[in-house]
Amino acid sequence: MNHRVLGRTGLSVSPVSVGTCALGSHPAQYGYEVDTDTAVETIRRVFEGPFNFMDTSNEYSHGESERRIGQAIHEMGGLPEGFVLATKVDPCKETADFSGDRVRVSVEESLRRLNLSHLQLVYFHDPERITFEEGMAPGGPVEALLGLKEEGVIQNLGVAGAPIDLELKYLATDAFDVVLSHNRYSLVDQTAAPLLADAATRGIGFVNAAPYGGGMLAKGPDNVSNYCYAPAHQDVVQRVMAMQRLCGEYEVPLAAAALQFSTSDPRVSSTLVGMSHPTRIDQTARLLNWPIPKDLWIQLLALASAGTGNLE
Repeated sequence: MNHRVLGRTGLSVSPVSVGTCALGSHPAQYGYEVDTDTAVETIRRVFEGPFNFMDTSNEYSHGESERRIGQAIHEMGGLPEGFVLATKVDPCKETADFSGDRVRVSVEESLRRLNLSHLQLVYFHDPERITFEEGMAPGGPVEALLGLKEEGVIQNLGVAGAPIDLELKYLATDAFDVVLSHNRYSLVDQTAAPLLADAATRGIGFVNAAPYGGGMLAKGPDNVSNYCYAPAHQDVVQRVMAMQRLCGEYEVPLAAAALQFSTSDPRVSSTLVGMSHPTRIDQTARLLNWPIPKDLWIQLLALASAGTGNLE
């Protein structure tokens, strides 16, 4: 599998990265539970390849995602050589504190759960939970992250969120090496296009999360009625149904088209796909390499160009 350089980090990453929010077991959001044995088996299977990039967060399932990854790392005697693991700092659940002090505690918690002495990539997660001014204030979260990077605890910094305008403001600070956007660059929504262009201009790695929009672009509107964690607008449903019909005519899985829409863009360093069972690794690899005829792409991109998805 051809790897890509993750912006100015210099890290070499696979075009698909593994998301682990559901892997910590989050039935309220995903509708199913994942037991510890299945999760650890999944992580071990990920470590075997072909994907060398995994993403987690301090707050996923109250830290259970990190704990399960840490268990697998411990059992294997450390991260495999060449593997890249990213996590995120999050506010305190009980108090919503997202100060610089909280960021340091978040990192300490992640290091302990993951059984690691340092972190390759840490994202400032969902910064929309506070104002930009609070994020950049003296003693605030960004200052703390920069301090941890200077101390060698963190090697690279990222920002991960939803509002495109806010992420653009953070990229302009030149504090971040990577940006992660979710649900904003897919077959039905390309509102992250300005962020993607800005990141490319600055040499910042771009990670595109949720190419399936939470499942609709993998399983179709008849099976998943939500897009981006909320009931989908009718025009989104109609466009996805049309895409699904076209894919059926060419015997191409809708999920393959949704995934390759993202991975085919050379500006996207890696596309983040949630996986919570060992079988998902090989399944995703097949979708990544599924042949898609040029004529189908022409028709799909014509539907995709409608653009915003009416998410707001």
